[in-house]
Amino acid sequence: MTPSYGAIKARARAEHLDIFGAFHPTADDGAPADCGTLFLLGPHEPGFWAHFTASAEYTDGTPNPVDRWSRRVVGELATAFNGTALFPFTGPPWHPFLRWGARSGRAWASPVELLVHDTAGLLVSYRGALALRDQIDLPSPPGSPPCNTCTDQPCRAACPVNALSSQGYDVPACHDYLTQTPDTPCLSHGCQVRTACPVSKTYARDPAQSAYHMKQFHS
Repeated sequence: MTPSYGAIKARARAEHLDIFGAFHPTADDGAPADCGTLFLLGPHEPGFWAHFTASAEYTDGTPNPVDRWSRRVVGELATAFNGTALFPFTGPPWHPFLRWGARSGRAWASPVELLVHDTAGLLVSYRGALALRDQIDLPSPPGSPPCNTCTDQPCRAACPVNALSSQGYDVPACHDYLTQTPDTPCLSHGCQVRTACPVSKTYARDPAQSAYHMKQFHS
């Protein structure tokens, strides 16, 4: 029996994940050859971080808890729906998650080049994907990026050292600033560019989660 979009969403929500986009791949999309529908999964807010930090992967003291949790949970979802679990952190070869995000019609290049999502804003992250054989009926995506109606575009001026701009991401400048300014909100609450996005502000992500990822990035 072919699962419905609603059934997949409900099963994901039970683990505080949500469908961040879905599409029917073609041969040019880099999905598995037998994939009829590809689902992108990201944290469902509010509540993802509290759910994750109560897991065995987070509390056992072993490295890479987020990735290990993702492998288990997305793997279980794939098994439940007779599909294949795919992850952004396994490779090479690396799966083209950013391209898949754009392909889903629910994520676009922002004014600072980072991907912006229709509900997660610049805080978008993909914990994994489900590749299912069946072509499942999908809701229509929003069609246009939130940036089109964002008149102030605060992301453009939010970085203290202009490490994120329309020219791309100056990673060394970002790391230098974080090293020299350890009390910056970038480390305690997350990248100021990502959190400045008006859509990010409505996403209700726990600042502790953003702080955790920034610590991993800058370690």
